[in-house]
Amino acid sequence: MRKFIYWFLAVVITLVLSIYQRMTGPTYPKKVSVELNGESYQMKLPRSGVQHDEIVTLKGVPADTQAQLHYRRYPTANEYTTVDFQWNKSGEDKPAELQAALPVQPVAGKLQYYVTVGGENLAADEPVVIRFRNDVPAGILIPHILLMFAAMLFAVYTFMLVMTGRKYGKWLKITVATLFVGGFIFGPLVQHAAFGPWWTGFPFGTDLTDNKTLLSFLFFVAALATLKWKFNKWVVGLAVLFMIVIFSIPHSTYGSEYDYETQQLSTGK
Repeated sequence: MRKFIYWFLAVVITLVLSIYQRMTGPTYPKKVSVELNGESYQMKLPRSGVQHDEIVTLKGVPADTQAQLHYRRYPTANEYTTVDFQWNKSGEDKPAELQAALPVQPVAGKLQYYVTVGGENLAADEPVVIRFRNDVPAGILIPHILLMFAAMLFAVYTFMLVMTGRKYGKWLKITVATLFVGGFIFGPLVQHAAFGPWWTGFPFGTDLTDNKTLLSFLFFVAALATLKWKFNKWVVGLAVLFMIVIFSIPHSTYGSEYDYETQQLSTGK
């Protein structure tokens, strides 16, 4: 029964951290709202695209709604290009939707954009930034996500064993192994598939995703290396708490970025 409680709490904590990281990250769609004819409409503006034009869709708005999409390359001081949203009907049983396209950019290229709906500018003060990437095969993306999720889960479970005075060596080793495979085997595979480089953290760049994985792994290696030390539980506790803190940092922050001036991919922006 006690083990079930430990695992239940570990799963809850891991889920909360994962959802928080996802929702606060720079690839999560930005939610905006607009009032039309006395009613409020919620919309999601994409912040991540693959190698094709990214369609911005305004769902559920009245049929007489007029809207424009304004975009420019980021980071540049270019003038915004403005295009009108067009009504598009994707199927007989589906209502027509207002749509406009953001043109595809080079890998890691970014666009800055905002929309005007019914004469009201949405996200104009803080324009949305969308980054384009290659499509990542599910065969490497899914194992990467699952392994990183599992590493966090095992780390939290190990911490609970430490706090309750139970044996934790086995789960510490499993945590280190899982973090290594997920972060340093499948992680670079995902990075390479999406943007080209294999590693954009220290010493090659400042990508927080790579760097926080590296730092967390070093803390757990230190915990594993001192496993027989009488104060090892404090090292393990520190490693787990450090992992929780840095993995709360939004995913994909300061990642690869295409430089439009040099026409080269730069790492760590």
